[in-house]
Amino acid sequence: MRVLYVTPYVPSPIRTRPYNLIRALIRLGHQVTLLTAASTAPEDRRQADELRDWGVQVEAFPVPAPRSLLNCLLALPSREPLQAVYAYHPQMKHRLETLLQTVDFDVVHIEHLRAARLVRAVRDRPVVYDAVDCIAFLFEQTVQNSPQPRARWMARLDLARTRWYEAHLLTQFDRVVITSRRDKEALEALARRYLPPREGLPPITVVTNGVDLEYFRPGEEDGRDYRTVVFTGKMSYHANVASVLYFAAEVLPRIWARDPAVRFQIVGKDPPEAVRRLAADERIEVTGYVEDLRPYLARAGVVVCPARYAVGIQNKVLEAMAMARPVVCTDAAFAGLQAEAGRDALVADDPETFAAHVLRLCTAPDLARRLGWAGRRYVETHHNWEDSARRLVAVYEAAQAGVKEVV
Repeated sequence: MRVLYVTPYVPSPIRTRPYNLIRALIRLGHQVTLLTAASTAPEDRRQADELRDWGVQVEAFPVPAPRSLLNCLLALPSREPLQAVYAYHPQMKHRLETLLQTVDFDVVHIEHLRAARLVRAVRDRPVVYDAVDCIAFLFEQTVQNSPQPRARWMARLDLARTRWYEAHLLTQFDRVVITSRRDKEALEALARRYLPPREGLPPITVVTNGVDLEYFRPGEEDGRDYRTVVFTGKMSYHANVASVLYFAAEVLPRIWARDPAVRFQIVGKDPPEAVRRLAADERIEVTGYVEDLRPYLARAGVVVCPARYAVGIQNKVLEAMAMARPVVCTDAAFAGLQAEAGRDALVADDPETFAAHVLRLCTAPDLARRLGWAGRRYVETHHNWEDSARRLVAVYEAAQAGVKEVV
């Protein structure tokens, strides 16, 4: 199958969904052409070159910060949310139109709300929308739960328009895929709220995220520190900041009251000042960018995901499970999984129970190892990227054939 894949960011190990789905599609014998918006950072060029090494034809369109700002300012008087225009590049739209006139693609795949407006350039080809997550659902939670005033303000600014826009987007595609059942239900609720009852909608299919089971794999037990608690994630993302600040303020003091030797590592790029200040306590380390997460996960006694709000699948949880490290998380982080609480991970929403779970694992190595290996078995069964790619191909084929459901 010949796929034209359109993204608002260069696929990378951080942008793990398109990165791994494209790699799996190539392994399954499909041809992929990628049109992508890009930043001006050197790493985006390096990532594009890596994709070319796989055999992907890549055309990248840098969108510098001034263009993104102008896009947003021009959108303010309209009904388009800022997310929908942030990564827009008119040359990318023109190139999409040209490719569709000159190459016989079997399907067009458009990922994320930030690229969705490019569907207007598609004519006479099956087109699939990978929403990834329901962005309105994320904004609703941000308004209610973020400790950062700026994040709450930005979410409130765009929320009403995003609700309307996401609902109406559904009518412009032949098929829609999304990462979790919870986000699927949120999109369907938007459609019921904003669209006429008889409006024809494409089916929405859950294509879950996988995890690279070869890259993230259990290592030696030597060097593991059962009193080291690790959080991983891109620290410029407001939901990750909220998670870390909550854990440091509400959970860590309860842990230290009973075991002051426990250490906390925050591993991820671009931590804001509010997070960097936590390192004033010598038991907290804020690493910033690291080349490889695996050594930190390998040394961890416990991996935590204390998300106050979340959408989709938490890849940080899958990566820790794949390395057979025990996970303690909140319901928000656990909701997108098919895992069993208490068997594959420990789940708690109140800080006292969360702290108790972490302390149990820090002081009971046998329990930590059992939980870690249960998590590994879970991701091996439910989160294989090639299985997700095969399901995605079934969606492509259904879009081609006009079939309503994927078997």
